[in-house]
Amino acid sequence: MRHNMPLYREFRNIMKLDTLDLKILRELQDDGKITNAALAQRVNLSPSPCLTRVKRLEDAGLIRDYVALLDPAQLGLNLNVFIFISLKAQNRSFLSHFEDRICAHDEVMECYLMTGDADYLIRVVMPDITALERFIVDVLSPMPEVEKIRSSFALKQVRYKTALPLRERV
Repeated sequence: MRHNMPLYREFRNIMKLDTLDLKILRELQDDGKITNAALAQRVNLSPSPCLTRVKRLEDAGLIRDYVALLDPAQLGLNLNVFIFISLKAQNRSFLSHFEDRICAHDEVMECYLMTGDADYLIRVVMPDITALERFIVDVLSPMPEVEKIRSSFALKQVRYKTALPLRERV
């Protein structure tokens, strides 16, 4: 999902989270399939107030979605590649066009606008080197905004997590 965010920092109202909210979020990050009854028991609430809190967290946008995490290797996606991309220009039009085009490809798992040597860092998953070559030659290289492409292969995934660190704010 692409958000048309301005190039300046977006400030949001940060919801006040209490200890119970944080417990609920931790449990849901650990097990998104947990039933409300089991969640309520784990956080020491009755089911109705627990569900009310979960709905409030969802409505506030703190809980964006519930997903199943798949094993890429078992799906034949054995190549995890980080690609640094430099654009010919860094104006809004080039950035926007590039982002629209790159987000249209399912192989692109992550895309970040960067500071430093490259304008973007993308992470792609591919079945093999031939698929990566096709992606670079047929998808990235023809993009009129793209000036330079550099790739780095992940040899081993040392750590991968989706759970955010949740700490109480003082």
